[in-house]
Amino acid sequence: MYKFNRNRQFSLSDFNQPIGLKMNPKNRWTKKAETIPWNEIEEQYASLFPSETGMPAKPLQTALGSLLIQKQYGYSGRELVEQIRENPYYQYFIGLPGYQDKIPFVPSLLVEFRKRLTDEILAEINEMIAEYNSPQNLPPCGGDDPDSGDSETDNRGTLILDATCAPQQIPYPQDVNLLNEARENLEAILDEICYEYNYYKPRMYRQKARQDYLNLAKCKKRTGKKIRHAVKKQLQYVKRDLPYIDLYMEQDDIEFTEKQLKRIRLIRKVYEQQKYMYDNKVHSVKNRIVSISQPYIRPIVRGKAKSPVEFGAKLDMSIDESGIARLEHLCFDAYNECDVLTGAIDRYRERTGHYPERILVDQIYRNRANRAYCKKHGIRISGPALGRPRALSAEEKKQAYADNTDRIEVERGFSLAKRCYGLGLIKTKLDTTTRSSIALSILAMNVNYLAAAYFCAYLISAFSRYKWQKNLPKELIFSVCA
Repeated sequence: MYKFNRNRQFSLSDFNQPIGLKMNPKNRWTKKAETIPWNEIEEQYASLFPSETGMPAKPLQTALGSLLIQKQYGYSGRELVEQIRENPYYQYFIGLPGYQDKIPFVPSLLVEFRKRLTDEILAEINEMIAEYNSPQNLPPCGGDDPDSGDSETDNRGTLILDATCAPQQIPYPQDVNLLNEARENLEAILDEICYEYNYYKPRMYRQKARQDYLNLAKCKKRTGKKIRHAVKKQLQYVKRDLPYIDLYMEQDDIEFTEKQLKRIRLIRKVYEQQKYMYDNKVHSVKNRIVSISQPYIRPIVRGKAKSPVEFGAKLDMSIDESGIARLEHLCFDAYNECDVLTGAIDRYRERTGHYPERILVDQIYRNRANRAYCKKHGIRISGPALGRPRALSAEEKKQAYADNTDRIEVERGFSLAKRCYGLGLIKTKLDTTTRSSIALSILAMNVNYLAAAYFCAYLISAFSRYKWQKNLPKELIFSVCA
């Protein structure tokens, strides 16, 4: 059940402030609240609750505002509700009618908020926020003028696209640790069944198996021979426990829960993968499971110097000339990002009504199919042409330098989202909440950018009154605002 209030979005003057408290209307959270069309978003959010009975759900502004605050500072659930209780600006941002010295909701509701606000819904909210804020008031991205375009075509603007990985907070996957965890899960399931149905516990050699695992875990110098020997032992222990599970499954009076059956199927798959790698002496297998608690995570080979392989979701993010970041593609499996380019261009055309004048991407996107697509629609793609390198003119060198400089904007967006908005380490446990957490990071970055952009526009208008403003570069003003 959801009660939609069309007059929920109110100004700071309507916020019930206690005697002695005078809130600043120029506070950053006040400015952020002004950049979000709460009423329009809440009208779409109300459609998620078709039932007219039951406990009324929390308003959209409370749910989305709390998640944005959490993304901004990385609070835990319990710390977040305490911070909201102590801060009147937080309470105004999440839509409370006035200051109150009590928590607005229990911390466990944050999980439900992330489940309801899926990555698709958050992408729609991101578009509504971008449409609500006037694009002409935003500073151009990378020095590109949105009004400049080719006189021969109707293409205008710039689209910057790149891919990255959002690492998940899991222990570094090792074969011995994974098999030891699988063995412990099987032993726990067998203990539950034997206790519930009054069966004798089978002999599982759990103490010996634990000691064999610790012999390698405490070893300072792990040779390949020691690791292989420990993996073999853990495989044997898991192989011994699985027939006991099959024996109990054949009993008519024993019923396994859905959670237990799901975990057993997962452990069987882990065992098959580890047995295949052990027998064939390889270290990779298709759809390899690296975490039993989060089996949807896959290894993503990025080739970076710091971490060649990352464990998390792979995503493509685009930034247009207005500076708004968008999540173009998100997947837990490794994929070739060159397949995302044409879809990103089509979505850009749906938003603006025209194709971009130029596409700024790295080398992996510049295959023959994408080059042909861009040439067909009159789009200039960055980078050198195919074939033997030729000598470039001074104008072409200048253009290539400008493209490489402007493409850094998406790298700056990745760095900002990972350092300041939680994209550098995702701490959620479910695949759905992980997708929502990634989309929230980009949304929080956009909201903060819009609030700063209006302040930049105010500074530009203030400096325009002076004659020396002509010699003052806009990049200096933007850097001060950032």
